[in-house]
Amino acid sequence: MQDTHQLAPLAVDTICPPEEIFDAAAFAQALIRAQQDDAAPMDVRNTIVGWLQQAQKQGRAAIAEAFAKRPFAARETTAAYTYLTDQLVQATMTLATEVIHPNVSPTAGERLSLIAVGGYGRGEMAPFSDVDLLFLTPYKITAWAENVIETMLYMLWDLRLKVGHSSRTVKDCIRLGREDFTIRTAMLEHRFIGGDYALAEMLDKRLWDELFSGTARDFVEAKLHERDERHKRQGQRYVVEPNVKEGKGGLRDLQSLFWIAKYIHGVQDTADLVQLGVFTEDEFASFAAAESFLWAVRCHLHLLTGRPTEQLTFDMQVQVAEAMGYEDKAGRRAVEVFMQAYFLHATEVGDLTRIFLTGLEADHLKAEPLLERLLGRRRKIKSGYEVIHNRIAIIDDAAFLADPLNILRLFEEALRTGMLIHPDAMRLVKSNLKLIDDTVRNTPEAQRIFMDLLLKHGNPERALRRMNELGVLGAIIPEFKPIVAMMQFNMYHSYTVDEHIIQTIMSLSEIENGDLVEDLPVATSILKSGVNRRVLYAALLLHDIGKGREEDHSILGAQIARKVGPRLGLKPDEVDTVEWLVRYHLLMSDMAQKRDIADPRTVRDFAKAVRTVERLDLLCVLTVCDIRGVGPNTWNNWKAVLIRALYRQTRTALEDGMEALNRENRGAEAKKALRAALVDWPRKDLQTETSRHYDPYWQGLHQTAHVVFANLLRGIGDDEIRIDLHPDEDRDATRVCFVMQDHPGIFARLAGALALVGANVVDARSYTTKDGYVTDAFWIQDADDTPYDASRLPRLRKMIERTLHGEVVTREAMVDRDKVKKREKVFRVPTHITFDNDGSDIYTIIEVDTRDRPGLLHDLARTLASSNVYVANAVIATYGEQCVDTFYVKDMFGLKYYTPSKQRTLEKRLRAAIVEGAQRAEQ
Repeated sequence: MQDTHQLAPLAVDTICPPEEIFDAAAFAQALIRAQQDDAAPMDVRNTIVGWLQQAQKQGRAAIAEAFAKRPFAARETTAAYTYLTDQLVQATMTLATEVIHPNVSPTAGERLSLIAVGGYGRGEMAPFSDVDLLFLTPYKITAWAENVIETMLYMLWDLRLKVGHSSRTVKDCIRLGREDFTIRTAMLEHRFIGGDYALAEMLDKRLWDELFSGTARDFVEAKLHERDERHKRQGQRYVVEPNVKEGKGGLRDLQSLFWIAKYIHGVQDTADLVQLGVFTEDEFASFAAAESFLWAVRCHLHLLTGRPTEQLTFDMQVQVAEAMGYEDKAGRRAVEVFMQAYFLHATEVGDLTRIFLTGLEADHLKAEPLLERLLGRRRKIKSGYEVIHNRIAIIDDAAFLADPLNILRLFEEALRTGMLIHPDAMRLVKSNLKLIDDTVRNTPEAQRIFMDLLLKHGNPERALRRMNELGVLGAIIPEFKPIVAMMQFNMYHSYTVDEHIIQTIMSLSEIENGDLVEDLPVATSILKSGVNRRVLYAALLLHDIGKGREEDHSILGAQIARKVGPRLGLKPDEVDTVEWLVRYHLLMSDMAQKRDIADPRTVRDFAKAVRTVERLDLLCVLTVCDIRGVGPNTWNNWKAVLIRALYRQTRTALEDGMEALNRENRGAEAKKALRAALVDWPRKDLQTETSRHYDPYWQGLHQTAHVVFANLLRGIGDDEIRIDLHPDEDRDATRVCFVMQDHPGIFARLAGALALVGANVVDARSYTTKDGYVTDAFWIQDADDTPYDASRLPRLRKMIERTLHGEVVTREAMVDRDKVKKREKVFRVPTHITFDNDGSDIYTIIEVDTRDRPGLLHDLARTLASSNVYVANAVIATYGEQCVDTFYVKDMFGLKYYTPSKQRTLEKRLRAAIVEGAQRAEQ
């Protein structure tokens, strides 16, 4: 029989004195006063419930105030909320059993025991946790017990407590616990609150004797299955808006571990696992720190939202970080420092879980891996290792540690055999990282092993991820440590910096393995033709290593690459190339997404920066992997088309000379292609079409758009507006072509019409014909960043036509739609506006980098129109909440904006439009 210590009261100190949380003596006095003058029981009930409501309010305020002063004192805070709940529940039981339904001489069947179960039974209560109660009776429930329970529940509901309750006999508890593991888990953590103590003791004894005893293996398997299913629902550990309770590395993982430990070993505290040899002192300290941190976060979440919120959404991350006292630090926001701490603790939870499960396997309480059960055979393994449960284990710890290079060899052996590393081996590695010093890092053998992990086995991300979690990656490359678990507080990056780097390397490995031939034909062909793989993998590993500092991460990263390169065994010329790739790893992405790649000047400038085909090849593959590593849906056909086009044009320029980009040549070729496509047109009509456009039109659009515009312009009337909507599957967008008579502000009106229908503009081209018509092409996506479904196009067309005909005033209609979601309001994006007169031969390039919101393009275009600025085309790049709108413009005389005073005036007006629009969105 287990000791009945489950029934003992809580022994944890509360965050403030108990009498400040609930004054038990004052309650006793209030109860006496309420019963004076022979007051009716229901009058007493109402008086006391009112008193309890006030006491509850004061108690919660006292806890919250004390917690605000000690924002990391989670254990004391959860104990305080448990104490307050205990007092309220006991008070209602006293009222129900002694005042409203007194039973002076109860029969044997009229006994009632009140027991806390689940998290409440464990004594861990967040501010708005459920209150799980078991009303225990010896036999079938009597009328008296039913009345007491009903009265208590109504009072608890009046106190706004969220009560989960059940009324059962001891026999019911045993039967239901056998059938349902959730019920069994809840009863594992039962704690006596009030009523008949002997009945509670009987339940405790019979649970251990008849339900828990001898069923450990089934319970363990059930809990691990629950954990696996929960992780599938919640996603990986580094999800950017984690669920503190249910997420991977969250509180539920720690609780599952404790449940299993209690079920098997009968422990009452995780500290007991040290005495049992399951955890070392250091590992238990990590457990306690992670548990305390996660509970503190959860309590702050509840208090800030006033409800049982478990998800750390972007807006709540900022508020929790502030509540816990985090501050901005060395170029990083307080929220980023806070979330890095969160992810480090979540990783620690994963490590501790692995260690604990290893002990279960050793005790044969956890089933061996399915693969081993099915195959029943061992792989050949190098000397010094053995296979335990299909995992690589170390035979002799001392011999292993005698040579620090064995730490790296362990990961090499895991990749070579395809087996996982045994948690005991991981534990040994993690506790001996100090063996990896400068001498080891500079050993040629260490350099060889590390580069082989990247280059030789076909799945380097597996080794890197495990090395990172155990701290080996940061030990081999100390410069990597600061970016471990570093969150980038924006809506663009789905992963922490270290995980992003590992994702990019996984993408490169997949391309090399031929898994992405259809999706990435250019990158695949580059790798097949041969590049320096050492350089490419090293550049990806280091490309974001400079993040989190005040300096530009590309510049700082290049400086770090210059130091780290030789330690990776790279030759001097390879170090030079890696340094260049890290310094300019954003160049191709920026050129493709923020500039008009149909402008020969863009390609010419990019070619001059890259200089060689070798660098172009490396940068192209790095860029593709970098974008794919940002998040699951970041890479799309639109980006693919831009990157491929820039690559092919630049390669042509580097191989055939810059004159291959000549405007006139490209214009002649485009006209020739149009004539071939419109072979059935009369010669006169063809002549009219090919002579009515200026040169930029011919080089800025694909032949398919030329054909569409030719048909729209043919026979158009003076006041007629013609529209063509067509899914552009190659670009993951819907192409909208407009033709009408030209007049000032038309580009802004079109942008406004599209904003009104909720379209996201990803690219726009505007051209004027020699005979006074405007030919504008917009590529748009819906709210999910996908092309509009064909069934939605008729309605889309109708709304656009209504706006263009003046039936809807864009600015007025946008008021209701121009709103930023609550969870997105916390993102700060400073506005930067630049004027570039060198990036285009014909136009001034105005780049507006600011906070994205609905209607932004319309506001900017309207401001430019009112300033008599002619917009030739706009390139729109969106990075989560950040938007970069680039306009190719001329003044009303067809000249560039060279004069600083004109630039300042224009910038001032654009900034005013951005501020005004942001204020409108806030309201």
